[in-house]
Amino acid sequence: MTSYEPQIYNSKITGYVFACWILAAFGGLMFGYDIGISGGVTGMDDFLIKFFPKIHERKLHASENNYCKYDDQMLQLFTSSLYLAALVSSFFASKACTVLGRKPTILMASTFFIAGAIFSAAAEAKWMLILGRILFGVGVGFGNEAVPLFLTEIAPIQHRGAVNVLFQLFVTIGILIANLVNYATGMIHPNGWRISLGLAAVPGAILFIGSLIITETPPNLLERGKVTEAKEALKKIRGVEDVEEEFEQIVAAAEQGKLVKKPFRKLFLKSAFPALFISNIIQVFQQFTGINAIMFYAPVLFQTLGFKTDASLLSSVITGLVNVGSTFVAVFLVDKFGRRKLLLQASVQMFISQVAIGAILLTHLKDSGTLDKGMAALVVILVCTFVMSFAWSWGPMGWLIPSEIYPIETRSSGFAVAVSTNMVFTFVIAQAFLSMMCHLKAYIFFFFSAWILAMGLFVVFLLPETKGVPIHLVEERLWRQHPVWKKFMPSTDHGNGMA
Repeated sequence: MTSYEPQIYNSKITGYVFACWILAAFGGLMFGYDIGISGGVTGMDDFLIKFFPKIHERKLHASENNYCKYDDQMLQLFTSSLYLAALVSSFFASKACTVLGRKPTILMASTFFIAGAIFSAAAEAKWMLILGRILFGVGVGFGNEAVPLFLTEIAPIQHRGAVNVLFQLFVTIGILIANLVNYATGMIHPNGWRISLGLAAVPGAILFIGSLIITETPPNLLERGKVTEAKEALKKIRGVEDVEEEFEQIVAAAEQGKLVKKPFRKLFLKSAFPALFISNIIQVFQQFTGINAIMFYAPVLFQTLGFKTDASLLSSVITGLVNVGSTFVAVFLVDKFGRRKLLLQASVQMFISQVAIGAILLTHLKDSGTLDKGMAALVVILVCTFVMSFAWSWGPMGWLIPSEIYPIETRSSGFAVAVSTNMVFTFVIAQAFLSMMCHLKAYIFFFFSAWILAMGLFVVFLLPETKGVPIHLVEERLWRQHPVWKKFMPSTDHGNGMA
């Protein structure tokens, strides 16, 4: 597919705009910390004794089925309830993003997350634990809606990919920090798990402070009729006075957006189908790589392979380090090579990794017993190669591409649908993985590898390259020139459809 050179407008990277990028990206760290913390906490004996004593008893029996000892719906609900809350709240977040702005929505995200940390750390009963997770979920729903949109809208087009990938980079940093925290608090008895959950308030507090410092985005200010403020905000984030050319383009897009009174309804027009389909199928594929199954339950997974608790937490720290380091690859290469090349390369690497893991477990890990050290180490290496390729591809692109392919009038609503789809399938994987592992055993990795094969074919045939395409030229440059999607575009004689 065609790749376009970015249309360069006057700009320079100032200390202020860099601070805006970093502070907003703490929304990703908040999300990542929660992904990483839950798996480690559910592997802690003190936590299981207090809330899930039957699982702890099952865990103590060496003869228990390796693949089934953590199969418990309530334990999975502890992890997955967050994503149901995020699913519902993402639609409210979309409205907040449009009516109030990206900045206040980020502020609300941090507030809910801090409240979730307090409830979780203080939990004395399962209902408190689940309520804390729901509050975390509302924070995630608001943050995952507002932060990628914010980063995309304030980034210069030539750096848009790299700036948006900061969100995913901070997700991976959050996962790594959570793994390190769990490794440390796992040795603190009996309340190490409380420290792990309570420390989620730290990234929430940083995001709260950041939300008071960052500026509102020019497109959203224009969307709300604040023309003067929008121009001043654009000057502030571009670091130059001469922003006329870019401002005129944003104004034109905003004027187009004002003609749309019911953006959610417009999402279901024929001309909107390509963006709606792509942004949502990417979310499905992102989850069915199996990445969150590995990230949520890495310590549990490594214990299944025969690692002791400390060793399994250490192994998940190693995968966390690989995750962070590999996301930097996306930061530096996404605007150079484009989105499609990274996605295709990673699909091949992830497929090989998942098939190899499945083959090793199928032939060497029975229902009881453990892997020998050499095979267990090889599985950790393969998990790292899988995480590595995901981190520079489907992880960041899952948030970047949906933020790039909608016009201003449907951007918040379209992105909200994408976020909700992500949360639906994150919930499905979080709720089902341990049960799937119990029933499918090693075949679960073949299940994920089949999805990865489908993902690669999707990129080849249906995903246009979004690198360098201004948002106001999405229809002209993406959909009208694509052999499949051009059929969905209205005739140029009848208006401009999505442009």
